[in-house]
Amino acid sequence: MIKIRKSENRGSTSLSWLESKHTFSFGNYQDNQYRGFESLLVINDDIVKPGKGFSTHSHNNMEIISYVLHGSLQHKDSIGNGSIILPGDVQRMSAGTGVTHSEYNNSANDPVHFLQIWFIPDKNNLLPSYEQKNFSIEQKRGKFCLVASKDGHYDSVSIIQNVNISVALINKAEEVTYDISKKRSLWVHIAQGTVNMNNISLKEGDGAAIYDEKVITFTKGIDSEIIVFDMKPI
Repeated sequence: MIKIRKSENRGSTSLSWLESKHTFSFGNYQDNQYRGFESLLVINDDIVKPGKGFSTHSHNNMEIISYVLHGSLQHKDSIGNGSIILPGDVQRMSAGTGVTHSEYNNSANDPVHFLQIWFIPDKNNLLPSYEQKNFSIEQKRGKFCLVASKDGHYDSVSIIQNVNISVALINKAEEVTYDISKKRSLWVHIAQGTVNMNNISLKEGDGAAIYDEKVITFTKGIDSEIIVFDMKPI
């Protein structure tokens, strides 16, 4: 079964410095049909104006992934990390017993477009931790590249949850398949461009919940960037 979540049906937040689209309930946007998917709680599609951002705030017992599509994002936190997140980078922050952090557009001239992704961890009250790795265009061009996993296998970023996150870049004649293991649930997010998934046309911002399928096939991509969240049902 494939259930499509269209981009235009997402929730939204519009501020003087931020335009955000919410795949799932978040903040003032609440939708009883979309309160997360398995352990995946948040996909916020954020565009932040130059020099602006999220001031210092706190989290606990949450796995937080930042994924930049365009521009650059400056990160600082209470466990001593400071970094610039660029396209191709995957940043994971495990909030654990508690962490404060800020995220700002690193440019004084250009907006930053990034995804803010939250997972419920499978263990609570661990010490906060941080990890950031870059995955090249070549690793993702015309194939799926594992960028995050529970055990950090294949040199992916580790995450404290039974989830595999994979990314593929698909354009023109490229065709990519994703084999689905038994007893797994998938959420697919189209981060950029357009693509056909099992002959269903999808565009930037569209999502899909996938159950009881054996394989999904992506074709006819136009500058498409696809993120697959492959999860143990909870």
